[in-house]
Amino acid sequence: MQIAIFARAPVAGACKTRLIPALGAEGAAQLHAQLVEKSLATAMLLPDAEVTLWTAGNSTDPFFLKQQMRWPRLRLKPQSEGDLGARMHEAFVATNAPMLLIGSDCPALTTAHFMACHRALSEQDAVFLPAEDGGYVLVGLNTPCLEVFRGINWSTDQVMEQTRSRLREQGLSWSEPARLWDVDRPEDLVRLAELDIR
Repeated sequence: MQIAIFARAPVAGACKTRLIPALGAEGAAQLHAQLVEKSLATAMLLPDAEVTLWTAGNSTDPFFLKQQMRWPRLRLKPQSEGDLGARMHEAFVATNAPMLLIGSDCPALTTAHFMACHRALSEQDAVFLPAEDGGYVLVGLNTPCLEVFRGINWSTDQVMEQTRSRLREQGLSWSEPARLWDVDRPEDLVRLAELDIR
């Protein structure tokens, strides 16, 4: 199972900016680091998973190198240029195999979700885990397809619905095994407090 995780270096003021009013720049960066570590730990519970951390910002940030020391089988690769869609597409192209791709802000994601999505790819062209805010927390594709990511209004509540339209236009089959929540807005912190992610 190929798993890609997208993560930005936890630099104050450069990540989780929508949470800065509630947590401050340093607090938002610390939370981002915790969420990345939680995502990695969940993926690494799958013994056969080949996990790649696709980095944004400073790819040699000590935080990323610390993760590679903690998880020796973890691979680090820098994200490409372009908007989120272009960067995700390039990750699928580089892997050139069925792959599940996640961000790093969904602490509710479990190994069971990964397994369900992996199974879905044996029957469908694509798999998604929609987010309650209108985006998605996981995308899986058997083969790269740039059109799935083209013309999407990223960071809006239209992302998943627009993506469904692209999938229909391309004649692709897909499934949505679960709907989850992620940590993007101050109101998400209330639910996050109920989880122990450290």
